[in-house]
Amino acid sequence: MTLWNQLQLLDSLYLEQVDQLYDEAFPMEIRQYLSQWIESHDWESVASNVSLATLRFHELLNQLDEHYSRLNLGNNFLLQHNIRKIKRNLQEHFQEDPVHMAMIIASTLNEERKILETALRAQDKGGSSQGSIMMEQQNELGNKVNNLKTSVQEIEQDIQVLEDAQDEYDFKRNTLQSRVEAEMNGQITKEIQQEEMALRQMFVGLTMKREVVIKEIANALTLAEQIQLSLVSEELPEWKKRQQMACIGGPPNACLDQLQSWFTAVAECLQQVRQQLKKIQELVQKFTYNNDPLTLGKSQLDEQALSLFKNLILNSLVVERQPCMPTHPQRPLVIKTGVQFTVKIRSLVKLPELNCQLKVKVSIDKDLTQKDTIKGCRKFNILGTFSKVLNLEESSGCLAAEFRHLQLKEMKCSNKTNETPLIISEELHILNFETQLIQPELCVDLSITSLPVVVISHVNQLPSAWGSILWYNMLCSEPHNLTFFLNPPPVKWEQLSKVLSWQFSSVTKRALNFEQLRMLADKLLGHEAQGDPEGHINWNTFCKMSSNERGLPFWLWIDGILDLIKRHLLNIWNDGYIIGFLSKDRERALLSGKLPGTFLLRFSETCRDGGITITWVEYSQNGEPKTHSVKPYTKTDLASISLPNVIRNYTLTAAEKIPVNPLIYLYPDIPKDDAFGRYYISSSDEEMEIDKPIKPYLDRRIISVSDEPFSRPRKC
Repeated sequence: MTLWNQLQLLDSLYLEQVDQLYDEAFPMEIRQYLSQWIESHDWESVASNVSLATLRFHELLNQLDEHYSRLNLGNNFLLQHNIRKIKRNLQEHFQEDPVHMAMIIASTLNEERKILETALRAQDKGGSSQGSIMMEQQNELGNKVNNLKTSVQEIEQDIQVLEDAQDEYDFKRNTLQSRVEAEMNGQITKEIQQEEMALRQMFVGLTMKREVVIKEIANALTLAEQIQLSLVSEELPEWKKRQQMACIGGPPNACLDQLQSWFTAVAECLQQVRQQLKKIQELVQKFTYNNDPLTLGKSQLDEQALSLFKNLILNSLVVERQPCMPTHPQRPLVIKTGVQFTVKIRSLVKLPELNCQLKVKVSIDKDLTQKDTIKGCRKFNILGTFSKVLNLEESSGCLAAEFRHLQLKEMKCSNKTNETPLIISEELHILNFETQLIQPELCVDLSITSLPVVVISHVNQLPSAWGSILWYNMLCSEPHNLTFFLNPPPVKWEQLSKVLSWQFSSVTKRALNFEQLRMLADKLLGHEAQGDPEGHINWNTFCKMSSNERGLPFWLWIDGILDLIKRHLLNIWNDGYIIGFLSKDRERALLSGKLPGTFLLRFSETCRDGGITITWVEYSQNGEPKTHSVKPYTKTDLASISLPNVIRNYTLTAAEKIPVNPLIYLYPDIPKDDAFGRYYISSSDEEMEIDKPIKPYLDRRIISVSDEPFSRPRKC
């Protein structure tokens, strides 16, 4: 197994570390497409030889071309587009310096090996990892599926042999009977006796063949039942759990292709067995006798094959893509009234006869009894095309139906009261999907539900709603538990910290590190930590109670920072230049002993919508370190001037002193121009536009200026 395949079986903690190794210069797609080719070369040797590096660079481009040509045959337009873009980026970055590419690959492979070794050491200490167990289970299941397919094909051949043998026996028996009747004196000759003896031997052989075929079918159905049990009770629930985690930012390893291939293979085998049993019935009708092995257990096998196929179909419908507004693709399961959302349904059984046969209808909160609903909760109607036919998609090769233009509209209830124990962001609703399969001897009602969704009426409710989605999917796997927030359970910090880190890695290229998570743990647990050594956090503490002097709940503070990063700080966050989360004591400890003018970037603890401040160190005449922080920059500030420009132009003024920029080195000791130089924006960049009209005003720059601080500012 390649290194790349081994890495993909690791837990999410290690997958996040792998994710951080790749960027636009050398994207992960290349590693995925060309994993075997990349691992077949010694890139450290390549990096030390310019000629060899040039050769490998062009070989890599050729490998991409070959991969592109294979996709071209499959008419996969999107992947073709991505590969063309990747190739252009490679040429732009490494055409003149292929050694640099070789160094990147060598370094990345080394880091991957370290991550794998770390994971394996953890396995040795704690036993087999979940990834290893999963790999063994999938290999075993794959072997069983292959064995089933082989068995069914062998049965097909044996039935053909049986049919030929039966036809031959029937022909010889009829021929012999005709000869006996034709004898004029009624005497049986020695030759006829020999033929009768041979015919009896053929009958014995025929009976043995019939016994073998019926036993083979029974064994095949037993194997199919074992496989189906694994698929329905183990593999499918595991996939649903992975999808649940992927919805809240976890590793996107929720691919259905493998599961579909297994479901479809078992369905095809069961259908083939059912046809084989019909063929056996034809053979019985042509020739039957007492204690015929084909008739003794056939009816039971018919029922078993039909029951297994029906059960497989019943569990084949899944929500491949959970409800999501296209305007907020990274926050599924939150739907705003009046705004279109999409959802995709897929059948894991992909049989030709099912194409365009299943019409799926969608509804919301269907068949919920009064006992299941919460008094005062809102009710909704679905607008748009709420029925779709499952058809075979050419691009993906799956049997699916995508609802693209659905909307929710709140129903006006005349007897509605305000006596509800839940706020809007805690109300949970589910989408129901139903269809029916009608075939000869078979009528199956299929249904599936989405994960619970939160329906908001205003976009400013989105952060709180997303907090509810995080909490539910961390702690609950019951799709119909709409009363979850009447008494939401607490979560351990170990689990919450992983999900918080996912919020950053899913929208940026950098997850939270140990130091950042430690600061958040101290902030969130606070007084609770002493009473609960395991670090349990309550729902109210996470999303309702104030966590700072501005009265802002912890999650809303984090969400504001996430939005600030996405809008204004994405590049320097991805570069690792923002320490972000650290306490004041830790901040002073980091800067103490550093060169004067060393500064770091951290997020404000008091800005409601997210803010970032700059803290630098200077030394008094007696050598005592003093740290100073600038008033936090908010989204409004950074919409006018970028943070790199703030750092470049920041000016400190004081009476009778020359204005100076106190920001010299980014922590720990990086010259600020080396760190931020490529992100500086100058007015000359704007003047490069062609046919720009004459401006009536002179250009100006926004420069951040502060009076020289004499004491530590108030907390920010």
